[in-house]
Amino acid sequence: MGELVKIIAKALVNNPDAVFVTEIECSHSLIVELKVAPEDMGKVIGKQGRIAKAIRTVVKAAATKDNKKVVVEII
Repeated sequence: MGELVKIIAKALVNNPDAVFVTEIECSHSLIVELKVAPEDMGKVIGKQGRIAKAIRTVVKAAATKDNKKVVVEII
């Protein structure tokens, strides 16, 4: 799931080298932390959080194949 988030984020930002994704495995879920450059934060979040919500929706749909709960956090 982290690789999917990384691909999507790198396509959105101006500085793709500053995109970092960390996966944290919990007992029942997977937390994916996305870090981008401060100037690219608005591009990843979008107006009223629409792009962030779309990223979470795509990752959630991909996670249903594996019967996992995935949480995407933008830091």
